[in-house]
Amino acid sequence: MKDSVTEEHLYLGFSHQYRDSIFPLHTSVSLFLLSYCDCKLFKIFLVPTGEDVDDQFVTKNLLGDFEVHLISRCQLPVVVQSCCLPAVVVKDGKFCRAGLSVVLRHIIQKTYEADPSKKDVLELLGFKKTCLKACAEVSQWTRLCEISIPLAVEGYLTASPEHCQTIPPEILQLEKKLGEPVRVHNDDKIRRQKLQQQKAGAKAAVPVLGKETTEERKPMEMHEHPLPSLELSIAFSKLLVQEVSDAVNREAPHIRRTKTSDLPLLDHVFAEGLYFTVADIVLLPCIHQFLVSSKNQGKNLVNLPLISSWYQRVQEVPGIKQAAGKCNMEFLQLPELMSAPEEQLQDFCSVPDEVEEENENSHFIGGPRPTMSKLMENGIEAKFSPHPCPNWTIDWTNLPSAVNPGEGKMSRDRALRKQQQLNNLVAAVTKLAKPGDVIVDFCSGGGHVGIVLAHMLPSCQVVLIENKELSLIRAKDRSDELGLNNIWFIQANLEYFNGTFNIGVALHACGVATDMVIEHCIKARASFVISPCCYGFIQNTMKFKYPRSHQFKEILSYKEHMILCRFADQTAVQLPPERRLIGKQCMGLVDLDRAWAAEERNYSVQVISMEPESCSPKNNMFVGVPT
Repeated sequence: MKDSVTEEHLYLGFSHQYRDSIFPLHTSVSLFLLSYCDCKLFKIFLVPTGEDVDDQFVTKNLLGDFEVHLISRCQLPVVVQSCCLPAVVVKDGKFCRAGLSVVLRHIIQKTYEADPSKKDVLELLGFKKTCLKACAEVSQWTRLCEISIPLAVEGYLTASPEHCQTIPPEILQLEKKLGEPVRVHNDDKIRRQKLQQQKAGAKAAVPVLGKETTEERKPMEMHEHPLPSLELSIAFSKLLVQEVSDAVNREAPHIRRTKTSDLPLLDHVFAEGLYFTVADIVLLPCIHQFLVSSKNQGKNLVNLPLISSWYQRVQEVPGIKQAAGKCNMEFLQLPELMSAPEEQLQDFCSVPDEVEEENENSHFIGGPRPTMSKLMENGIEAKFSPHPCPNWTIDWTNLPSAVNPGEGKMSRDRALRKQQQLNNLVAAVTKLAKPGDVIVDFCSGGGHVGIVLAHMLPSCQVVLIENKELSLIRAKDRSDELGLNNIWFIQANLEYFNGTFNIGVALHACGVATDMVIEHCIKARASFVISPCCYGFIQNTMKFKYPRSHQFKEILSYKEHMILCRFADQTAVQLPPERRLIGKQCMGLVDLDRAWAAEERNYSVQVISMEPESCSPKNNMFVGVPT
């Protein structure tokens, strides 16, 4: 194990304790992962939601073998006070990671970095280390695991008895997800193995993990189980870093010739498919609490065969029972819960997805002209306000090299265009900013906008928010080189930032992210300067429906609006001029809809073309001010 590991502070919310869990469930999940990883790298603080909470309110046996400190919210580092918990902060207090998925992924990475022998811990991040990496706003799966199920279980536990008669739809949605076919990397090969096994018609030796002691993880025992078993064999072999036997790997010639479309589908072993990931870690304490509460209330449960199998299977993963023991979590034996009468069984196919199925038809046929003509008939055309300072430019030659985007890995041409883009945004922000203002650079990437603003506006506090860790680390390194003291860094999804601020800025916020930034600014009554990007990725989400404005909704359907969004991406320099012009008009119409939606909420918004327009194919810019 590496000795020199910087201590980081982990802040967890604490509302109350209930049976064998600390609430909110995000805290129980975080402590469970720390126990599973046997990670002692963090100084842990519980942050009570109430005012008068002391040590006696937290039962020691729920905290595992961790030393935990209580701290009031007003004692938190200032950067953490702007974030939803859980959150992790490095010692200098400038770099914060917030939100359940970001924090859990960081715990896993730090555990592995401190002890590279813990490869099983690193495997929790899944294929290409992407498990729960996508933000909850755009990923239904992340939202279900990170937000929907924890909140649904908390609501179920606190509901009156008459409201506990039905199973939360989020739990039913998980049951439905576990019944969907699994798609994994190289699944063609695995599906051929499954076909061969099915044709053999023989029982396979399925690895079943043996009972654990509290001291170590024991190898699993082998038992005979009926088919299907190949998925289990592959999943548990990976958990123990073993190879699937040669007998399973060899393919008969007629199996190799079988069309992919004729191969059998793969069944779920764990939450994301064949392999045990951090998604299982998140779901286990939540589903456990739901099952315990249902049993204790004497409620008849809907038959949840897939969740039942998953719940029992996860318990047999090496290290899980040991971690549960540390957290005083007593697992149930599910067969006694699975006795619901036949008439109570529900049709899982009727469970609605989180987003309306109007998003299902994402392939829109036809050009934008009929839609544009329809808007013109109603007096709506793309219109741009004059640029307030078209010739204003930053004096790049007299700035430190670390401020200049050209000092990175960009080509000279790209660096010039990035400077031109920054000229536009910084000019607009400097006109709005006052001493003492807090300026938030949303979707900050490597910090090109935020670092320039922090350097040029030393009397303002600048906050960079970005989901990608490596980009934010590069920004932090540039800031350290410059010695900036008025800048913070937050690795989080946008919805985990809840601080107050005066100006929001974003350069090329992708798709729906532009609308998320505008929404954050409106809620904070902050001005905004935003350059949108990736119009083709716009689609209805849980929080955002399109068109946005009342005027556009009266004229365009969702499908017609999506046609505008798709063609708004047709502005690349390689395209014919006429096509680029139509793309620019579609960009203007999509952004006009956004501007009018903000004006309906008491904002004055201008849609401006950046100067020169050649600085980017996506050269629109909003400037919004609350009225």
